[in-house]
Amino acid sequence: MTERLSRQQVYQLAPWLKSPLITLSRLAPKSRVTPAIKHLVELRVSQLNGCAFCQRLHAEEARDSGERQARLDVLPVWAEVDAFDPLERAALAWAEALTLVHQHAIDDATFDQTLAAFGERDLLAFTSIVIAMNGWNRLAVSMRFAPDRVM
Repeated sequence: MTERLSRQQVYQLAPWLKSPLITLSRLAPKSRVTPAIKHLVELRVSQLNGCAFCQRLHAEEARDSGERQARLDVLPVWAEVDAFDPLERAALAWAEALTLVHQHAIDDATFDQTLAAFGERDLLAFTSIVIAMNGWNRLAVSMRFAPDRVM
């Protein structure tokens, strides 16, 4: 598939796009949202949105940060395996619910589970990461950004 606009073209023509998304995706200081959780969530959201560019990028970042490939292999079925701890499971549930909100409302159980795991401040910080990832995915998918290295 051919890129519609390259990343360089997009950021040259619309430089205002990048900074807000970067800001939204930053980890809050002293947050329960760890870099490892952030990597898992960014990858899972990208899988849900069908963003090849971001899947490649975030899988590599996760591995570079010490994430085990075996866990990345089962990320699409995280709810069915015991590979993720309760905090990671709450994060993944919230990320999926927020990403798929156009299909169905976020149920109270998912909200309550995430709130109990992260607290109010970190729930909001985590929500901003999910919002940013969805924004990046929509930009990359709509412009057909190609992954840097696949083979």
